[in-house]
Amino acid sequence: MERLICVAIGYAFGLIQSGYLYGRINHIDIRQHGSGNAGSTNVLRVMGTKAGAVVFLGDFFKAVAAICLVRVLFASGSDSVDLLALYAGLGVTLGHNFPFYLRFKGGKGIACMAGIMTAMDFRITLTCFVVFAVVVAVTRYVSLGSILVSITFFAELIIFGRMGSYRVAALSLPEFYILGGVLMGMAVWRHRANIGRLLSGTENKLGASKK
Repeated sequence: MERLICVAIGYAFGLIQSGYLYGRINHIDIRQHGSGNAGSTNVLRVMGTKAGAVVFLGDFFKAVAAICLVRVLFASGSDSVDLLALYAGLGVTLGHNFPFYLRFKGGKGIACMAGIMTAMDFRITLTCFVVFAVVVAVTRYVSLGSILVSITFFAELIIFGRMGSYRVAALSLPEFYILGGVLMGMAVWRHRANIGRLLSGTENKLGASKK
């Protein structure tokens, strides 16, 4: 039951669609422009740097807020509070990617993942930031950087988990790792169209006109 409650809390936060709301404030439906995605990367391309930053921070902090709320609610009543926090992160990602009131058409969850990893372990955040910055600087492919960040997040979650860095009962560690794998898998799956374009050499580069 605790797990379902945490997913529900996360989903509620995830429904705060920063990209869609920011677009509506500026009298556009971001889903009808660019890639049709409601996430920060599409907002960046369509509406500019300021808009992209605002939307990214909105999606980032809704994940942080959901995880912090779960930590407060379950800090004294669970020996696996970090597992519950990750369930909240899953809920945020589901709400962000599949908002019911937008016909389940949301973002790709990368800004949310950034918030999740920051709330879970700042060491992972630093590593993923370096990975993303280097990949995008060298290739100018935001999608490639995002995919590699999700893989790095999962790998480091396992590494630090095996080091005993998280408040997760030993018997729940496999579940913790599986949950991290699900988050990585969703991020990669949401980028499947980008992967196809990367393989064919037709993916849009940051700063380039849309093909």
